[in-house]
Amino acid sequence: MEEKDLPDWDAFQQELQTPRVGLKDSPSPLLFRGQSDCEHRLTTTLERRGSVTTSFDEYYRLTNRMKPAVETFTGAIWNVPDYSLEIAQSFRDIELLSAIPGRFPSLEYYRYMVYLRHHGFPSPLLDWSSSPYVAAFFAFRNPTGKAQKASIYVYCEMPKGFKGWTAGGPTIRRMGSYVRSHARHFRQQSDYTVCGLFDKELGWLFYPHEQVFSKTNKSDALWKFNLPTTKRIKILRSLDDYNLNAFSLFDSEEALLETMWVREHVLKLGSL
Repeated sequence: MEEKDLPDWDAFQQELQTPRVGLKDSPSPLLFRGQSDCEHRLTTTLERRGSVTTSFDEYYRLTNRMKPAVETFTGAIWNVPDYSLEIAQSFRDIELLSAIPGRFPSLEYYRYMVYLRHHGFPSPLLDWSSSPYVAAFFAFRNPTGKAQKASIYVYCEMPKGFKGWTAGGPTIRRMGSYVRSHARHFRQQSDYTVCGLFDKELGWLFYPHEQVFSKTNKSDALWKFNLPTTKRIKILRSLDDYNLNAFSLFDSEEALLETMWVREHVLKLGSL
């Protein structure tokens, strides 16, 4: 991972040209993720709940078991196959994530996982956006404690045009953006990655992305740009000029009120 401190928003937009030009021939699009504190690690919501190496099998059984309740109260139908011996065996197939594209998750289960992720259920999916401006909004939306710098990550899955994989080591897979899901998935131009590690005894386990990014890795390229939180108001004002705010990204009553607060108090009065 390449990390760089930048003085302001203009410097970020200029620096962004480096990966864009350098990877213009890559088959993988650039993905972006914003985090409000540069000290925070790249973690999924499942990891933040303490489940760092949950097995694919365990997570599938859990989400499949609760599906009737989700369908009852939402009116949505998720055509996810019931847990079976065949599915259990697939989670012990070493090729499950190594193929391009990988065989996990299936399209229907992916749709279900995205829905759960957007509605707060702990997820092994690490969410990204194809827009650096959406990522910037999430980086500066809510200041975190005494954080002096927020971060915008830039990720490319196959910078060299191919995906390498080492048996016994973790691997990251980009899931793709075009999947029928909640409207906010498209409002936020969302995409997702999953990181897995194959264990001979337990089968596939969800694994921290950081364990891949922290090592020399030619199959995945990652940049981390840190911007001072003192630039928060200027950046949010610039994004709001293009109608990029909580309401345009979430389209809910709560998001509308958040946007009005930011416009009428934060941006006008310069309050942090």
